[in-house]
Formats: sequence, structure tokens, C-alpha cells
Amino acid sequence: MTSALRNIIYNCKQATFLIEKRIAGKITAAETLQLHIHLAGCSVCKIYQRQSILINKLFVGFENGDFKLDKAFKKTLTEKIEKEINKN
Repeated sequence: MTSALRNIIYNCKQATFLIEKRIAGKITAAETLQLHIHLAGCSVCKIYQRQSILINKLFVGFENGDFKLDKAFKKTLTEKIEKEINKN
């Protein structure tokens, strides 16, 4: 098995990136193939894809200005994200 194929098969981070890229409509044919291969064996990413598609459908039609987070919430969220990132 080539290293490129091995990387996509075992790389959920790359797969979720490709899922979001596909939803945005900016995915290449090679990336589509890579994502298809990953999704064939990863039930977690399949669930992520379904949820992401649903979330995007729910927010179609809203303007970007319709959603604003207050500064305290942004700070708390940033701290939580940084804590999770630094775990590994």
C-alpha cells in the first residue's frame, strides 16, 4: 500500500477537511476519490459528514451578521479549544 493511500485511510482529520471542502463545492477529483476511500472504512467520518451536511442545510439563508458571539463566550471557547489541542 502506498503511503499516500495509507495516509488517507487512517487520517480522519484530513477526511473531515475534505468533507467540509466538498460541502463548500471546492473539491478536486483526486480529493473526492481519497474521501470516498476513507469513508468506505470509517463510520465515524460518515456520521460527521451526515451531521455537517445537516448543519449546513439548517443555516442556509442566514446572513453572516445574524450570528454574533459575545467576547466572554469567545474567550471561554478559545480557552477550551486550546486546552483540547494541547492534550496531545
